[in-house]
Amino acid sequence: MKNNVKITRINASITQEQLARKVGVTRQTIGLIEKGEFNPSLQLCIAIAKELQKTLDELFWEVDAK
Repeated sequence: MKNNVKITRINASITQEQLARKVGVTRQTIGLIEKGEFNPSLQLCIAIAKELQKTLDELFWEVDAK
């Protein structure tokens, strides 16, 4: 799954460890989500979006600019 979690997290000056702690997962889970190697549950997606103050669309869906 393509996502903007890493870019958004870096722009917010939050480490993987800090984000993981706030949403209740391991740092490794955040790393896998950022690499697109782990599909998080909807509940986890919502928690990440709230923590990064973004919408689900902004983090997890790409909009084709045609």
